[in-house]
Amino acid sequence: MKIFVSTGEVSGDLHLSYLIKNILSIDSTVEFYGVVGEHCKALGVESILDIKDLAIMGFFEALKKYKFLKQKAYEYLDFIKENKIEKVILVDYGGFNLEFLKLLKEHLPEVEVFYYIPPKLWIWGKKRIKKLRLADHIMVIFPWEVEFYKRYGIEAIYYGNPFIEKYPFIEERGDKILLLPGSRKQEVTSLLPVMIDLVKNSDEKFLLKLPDKKTFKWVEFDLSQFSNLEISEDSLEECVKRSKIAIAASGTVTLELAIMGLPAIVVYKTSLLNYLIGKYLLKIKYISLPNLTENKEVYPELIGKDFTKEKVLEKMEYMLDNINETKSNINDIRKKLYGENITRSYGKYILKGKKDV
Repeated sequence: MKIFVSTGEVSGDLHLSYLIKNILSIDSTVEFYGVVGEHCKALGVESILDIKDLAIMGFFEALKKYKFLKQKAYEYLDFIKENKIEKVILVDYGGFNLEFLKLLKEHLPEVEVFYYIPPKLWIWGKKRIKKLRLADHIMVIFPWEVEFYKRYGIEAIYYGNPFIEKYPFIEERGDKILLLPGSRKQEVTSLLPVMIDLVKNSDEKFLLKLPDKKTFKWVEFDLSQFSNLEISEDSLEECVKRSKIAIAASGTVTLELAIMGLPAIVVYKTSLLNYLIGKYLLKIKYISLPNLTENKEVYPELIGKDFTKEKVLEKMEYMLDNINETKSNINDIRKKLYGENITRSYGKYILKGKKDV
């Protein structure tokens, strides 16, 4: 069996690699081709395009890339046809993959399409559901998505969240405050100054984790001057073991922290335009995945001008003073995301396909 895969970001490549690894453990003869990154290439996926070539930051860059992406979409269609590929797995990356899905069904309707981790249409662009429903199968990793799609007459498959299999629940932890300012330049340059202000004015011990060495180019401080700040290159799991609470940029990492059981404060700085879009157009109640999972504020969210040293200290004090309540709320998140043989179940579902469903 030949399968074409398409993702566009590191997180999607990582989730796809878990899926591919499980599919190959079930059937080692499956051949994978497509648009992937380092995680999937390490498993033997034949790369048609590296996701590094898809990096898009900002509206005008996206416009410049439009022609390039459209050309690539037709090249992928030709590749799928020429190589007699039977199935396609799309992972996240809705800006491209939804358009690609439409083209697939227009030109190669016989190819079976699985959309794994569809874009967050419950936040952005419910109008795009019309395109998403073209997929033969939609596989989600959050329980509330099943009900959301059901309201639009779409059946979504849910076995649990794959991070449950990756991260253990960590009972014993240390005394440090873990700082996670994100992986993008805009995040690091806007969030780290407030975090450093906290370091400078506190007797607490801090642990800073940046994703890679290139990120340090965006740091405008001499971090070595702070005796109560340690920079760690350890894994996230090891950092969690040494920490009592985290201050983390909004993103997937907040879900990873919740699964490992670490209390956290979610922070983000955004432009006035994005803030107004979120507040008045999208009507988002929460931005972090742990809070969306429980539909309540388990992790305090400090967004924009609310992200200050004073408010961080206030929220941190409350969470640690009420640690039993905090732990209970975090445990509820893990329970909702729990499943057995999660990624393997998604893999089996793909191999089984519509012929036997």
